[in-house]
Amino acid sequence: MKAVVLAGGYATRMWPITKDRPKMFLPVGDGTVIDVIFEDLEADERIDEVFVSTNERFADSFESFLADAPYEKPTLSIEETVEEDEKFGVVGALAQLIDREGVDDDLVVIAGDNLLSFDVGEFVDFFESKATPCLAAYDVGSKERARSYGLVQLDGDRVVDFQEKPDDPQSTLVSIACYAFPADTLPDFDTYLSNGNNPDEPGWFIEWLQRRGTVHAFTFDGAWFDIGTPESYLDAVSWYLGGDTFVHESATVEDSVLDEDVHVMADASVSDSHLERTVVFSDATIHNADIRDTIVDEHTYIENLDLSNALIGAHSHLE
Repeated sequence: MKAVVLAGGYATRMWPITKDRPKMFLPVGDGTVIDVIFEDLEADERIDEVFVSTNERFADSFESFLADAPYEKPTLSIEETVEEDEKFGVVGALAQLIDREGVDDDLVVIAGDNLLSFDVGEFVDFFESKATPCLAAYDVGSKERARSYGLVQLDGDRVVDFQEKPDDPQSTLVSIACYAFPADTLPDFDTYLSNGNNPDEPGWFIEWLQRRGTVHAFTFDGAWFDIGTPESYLDAVSWYLGGDTFVHESATVEDSVLDEDVHVMADASVSDSHLERTVVFSDATIHNADIRDTIVDEHTYIENLDLSNALIGAHSHLE
């Protein structure tokens, strides 16, 4: 079995934090978002290779990351794009990867910006038991939020209707960009695209498959975060830290109050300050500041400020 980790997005809604780094490298606890997925895939003996689908802009970043990482399965598969408007779309990129890498095994596909509360191995167990295309589905609890995703309707665990980003969702169960496809369905990617169908969101492809055959859904409780906005990233950090703080051993915190869900990275310095639900990247300096719901990028200097709901780019100087 093969796996693809989708890591080609440009995350423009999180600029400047993600302008020069893949959002999958955003820290969560003592690792990154993508580490959580890699660890699950590395541990599953059924998966013998993991293709990391990224773009030319971030190729060097992923090469450096994987060279220093303990994982043996991942290899890069690079899209020939450097800007958002050049993207092939997720389905188009997957079809190209399947052809480029000669994939002819069962295939698991996971978005690299997913933070999941279940082990990917549980999803693979479900897929093997069904031997059909499968997706993972989660109840987001809000019809307003459901409008942004593919809506799933089930009969038991069989998908009986799928609507990509409906204007008027009738439920709150959505697809979360975690899929599995039997080897004999991989040619369907080319068939779907050659018929002029939408090459972007994989939900359109799932909807097309469901109209032609059986698709099953793996549902789960717990938590799921689609990390594409500052708010969703801070929510993911809060969930992962569980109300605690995470301060790197090389960071310095003096005469400061760190409330819940604060992450201070290596060689950062915080003094005479109050932080809450905030991520402070490496080598940042914060002095005499009150900061909430904020992301502070590396090599930033902040003094004598009250900040809330802010994105502070790298090498900024604010006082």
